[in-house]
Amino acid sequence: MPYKLNRPAAAFDSGPGLLIAEHFQMAYVTNDMDQAKDLFCRQLGVREFTALKGEMPDGGHMHAEFAWVGTMMYELICASGPGSAHFMDMLPPGDGFALRHHHLGFLIQNQAQWDAVLANAAARGFPVVNHSVNPLVEVCFVKVPHMEHYLEYLYATEVGMQFFDSVPRS
Repeated sequence: MPYKLNRPAAAFDSGPGLLIAEHFQMAYVTNDMDQAKDLFCRQLGVREFTALKGEMPDGGHMHAEFAWVGTMMYELICASGPGSAHFMDMLPPGDGFALRHHHLGFLIQNQAQWDAVLANAAARGFPVVNHSVNPLVEVCFVKVPHMEHYLEYLYATEVGMQFFDSVPRS
């Protein structure tokens, strides 16, 4: 008999803690997007990604690829130039292929949740290493001591939610 995980309904309130939000994404950074996509597709079973490329606010360039697997979205990131350090600094030095976990992504549903995330990070002294707004999302990355990855919070616009809905499903 197949088993299904009976999960409780989501009732998130980021006030009590930064992990009390809708975790929907796992993200990795890489120095070779083609090789990273090959790993995820040919070796890990992801069928298809969709790309998002463009300039970052500080002038650098970002290339991200997105895919849904069940209820989890996977994101691959390769960035360069000004403003890319908080992405690419997680990679080891050298020219060989590298892929590292970068962040857990949390979807924020309303302004009260967004305000609670920022207040919670500030109250605990956790630095917000990047905070930006674009046509898809308002986003911030929080650095928690002892974690080797960031916590990313995304407050999506309607256009952003439409983008998330358009990402291919494996």
